[in-house]
Amino acid sequence: MADKTYTVTGMTCDHCVNSVRTEVSGVAGVQAVAVDLASGRVTVSGDGFSDEQVRAAVDEAGYALADA
Repeated sequence: MADKTYTVTGMTCDHCVNSVRTEVSGVAGVQAVAVDLASGRVTVSGDGFSDEQVRAAVDEAGYALADA
């Protein structure tokens, strides 16, 4: 199982956190999602998911991944 951490821009409240968690959790291969509002970081655990899939899920939630 792999862990990857992403920075999400635009999250300001618990609703934002829940939206991002829900969308990213729906990505195939994702087993766990931890969202830290204070840092804007999302840690995704699982196998077989791609950065593009996570980016699309975050976009669907109404936010964006910061460019690394």
